[in-house]
Amino acid sequence: MDKIHAIGRRKHSVARVYLKSGKGKIQINNKDYKDYFPTILLQYKLEQSQNLIGKSKDFDIWVNVFGGGLTGQAEAIRLGIARALVKLDEQNKTHLRKNGLLTRDPRMVERKKPGQRKARKKTQFSKR
Repeated sequence: MDKIHAIGRRKHSVARVYLKSGKGKIQINNKDYKDYFPTILLQYKLEQSQNLIGKSKDFDIWVNVFGGGLTGQAEAIRLGIARALVKLDEQNKTHLRKNGLLTRDPRMVERKKPGQRKARKKTQFSKR
């Protein structure tokens, strides 16, 4: 099997995911994923798409991720892994789509407007 490349995005995080056959090792920015993401919830998000199709120990995953916070990075990686698994086999698409793993979350931070304190917060209004 050749190396498969996919990209996942969430908020300001961008993850480049490389998938190749191996023993189930996941590396993020040259670190083990359990060291990079200390919480169990974020580790579960990374393993979710592989566990869903039942191929958690068949592939080595190597990830470059930057931007955003830890949760955004974890969800960007999850989307990238799901897209790579679809490139590997089109039959995975129905299972992953049904569980919402192939949907790009479009929510982003709203920009700050000039003359306001924040994106929606305005200065106090004085009638007189």
